[in-house]
Amino acid sequence: MRAHLGDQLVIESPATGGTRRDGEIVGLHHEDGTPPYDVRWSDTLDVTLVFPGPDAHVKHLGHEPETDADAPSPGNPPGPGDIGRRVATERERQGLTREETARRARMAPDYLAYLEEHPGDPSLATLIRLASALNTSVQALRGGGADLPPGRGMALLHPQLQDLEPEECRTLLSTHGVGRIALATPEGPAVVPVNYEVVDDAIAFRTAPGSVPAAAVGAEVAFEVDHLDEAMSQGWSVLAVGPAQAVTEPDDVRRLAEHAHTTPWAGGEREMWVWIRPAQLTGRRITPAGQ
Repeated sequence: MRAHLGDQLVIESPATGGTRRDGEIVGLHHEDGTPPYDVRWSDTLDVTLVFPGPDAHVKHLGHEPETDADAPSPGNPPGPGDIGRRVATERERQGLTREETARRARMAPDYLAYLEEHPGDPSLATLIRLASALNTSVQALRGGGADLPPGRGMALLHPQLQDLEPEECRTLLSTHGVGRIALATPEGPAVVPVNYEVVDDAIAFRTAPGSVPAAAVGAEVAFEVDHLDEAMSQGWSVLAVGPAQAVTEPDDVRRLAEHAHTTPWAGGEREMWVWIRPAQLTGRRITPAGQ
């Protein structure tokens, strides 16, 4: 038996139907990778010295070359699993390379690349290290909070609320994303999320005639976008206020369509473009006091 740091040690129960135990190999005592090993168990996170018996085997995570049987067929390449997508999205949001993230998580970069690009079932120990490397939680990487409202964590001990300059607000709006448009309708005030693009300082979104967002045309509206860092209890928000207009010039419609980074998440036929040219642009950020 030989192992590398970061490999998984699995001990199968000798009893039929019994439970198994697994953990990450975090320490080697011989340069050739032979036992014993220091193992961090995924069920307790305790580290113990292990002399593997006949009921144990090593899973080489991130070190084994891909075989022809494992390789995806050219016509039907497998997509990443949900965990891999969340890891990649959070890593890219923080501007981290795979190499830096793998170093922080104490794993092979090749294994991180495999996890981001293929369906996988990483151990709890691996998820804990990835969550720590990305300043998030195992629950977030597993999608456990996907149906919960954001901001359920505790507030900072000494928070401060800062006003943002218009230039920083424009930077945070960036080029595209999901924001909320607030408007008045015959049924009362409404706030609706929309996919948006920023083109020439105008905030543009696609909708369908007769929809709630379409009622913004010809009115003064508010558009808000924000981000919350659940792990650090920090966040920011940007608010744009201005008139909403339907985009009717064919050249403008074509230009917006060419700049679009995604189709509306809501689906359906949404070919009506509306844009907002902000007359006011304000923002706020929550940070620890002294930053």
